Amino acid sequence: MQLKDKVAVVTGGANGIGRALCRRFATEGARGVVVADLDAAGAKKVAEEIGALAVTVDVSAEADIHRLVAETTKKFGQVDLFCSNAGIATGGGVEAPNSQWQKIWDINLMAHVYAARAVLPSMIARGEGYLLQTASAAGLLTSIGSAPYAVTKHAAVALAEWLSITYGDRGIKVSCLCPQGVFTNMLMRPDAGPATEFLKAEALQPEQVAESVIQGLASEKFLILPHAIVTKYMSHKVTDYDRWIRGMRRLQAEIELAHGNTSM
Repeated sequence: MQLKDKVAVVTGGANGIGRALCRRFATEGARGVVVADLDAAGAKKVAEEIGALAVTVDVSAEADIHRLVAETTKKFGQVDLFCSNAGIATGGGVEAPNSQWQKIWDINLMAHVYAARAVLPSMIARGEGYLLQTASAAGLLTSIGSAPYAVTKHAAVALAEWLSITYGDRGIKVSCLCPQGVFTNMLMRPDAGPATEFLKAEALQPEQVAESVIQGLASEKFLILPHAIVTKYMSHKVTDYDRWIRGMRRLQAEIELAHGNTSM
């Protein structure tokens, strides 16, 4: 897919990867860019910068996603590319409260489900359309110190796979974006946890991720991996799963030792 003359919706568009995508899509000549975010002021700022439409959206509410698609269709006629990009992170393991699990589940997975429900009927009717779903390298590997994040990102990858398999022969393209560390608010937040120091060592700027997305969309790749090292990690995992798990245990132990934390 080339972005020129296309209509793209980006959730989580006010900051980080989403903002970089909005800016890059506008540069690529998109006919319409929709900056969707719960942060209304942030979305408006990005939209004004690039001449886009800002829509305030809570992606965990299905009605908001349908309203987003309706507003986009009213203004631009259709949605060519829906980037389900919004996501959150949280720490903790199985002991994390149910409310915390539910919140991250709704945002990191169900928002992708809602987006697919909202745009697939018209895309299938036209015989074309593109879904870009932001997951994470954590969805292919895991996340040290955060079971809710690892689980929901694995689920996001699984959904993207299923959508591609199910609708690929009906003109629907699907890409799953799985970056490792990216210098965004999520990585830099004060309560991000000690594992983020490991990620910062090889972290990319959001603009670098956006460049990988442009290349991935152009070649219509399913898996977009801005960090080349993730491919190597995946190879280790599938080649010898038990060895990979032992290696991840060692990594967790090193992180805990370095930060004096044995309760992650």
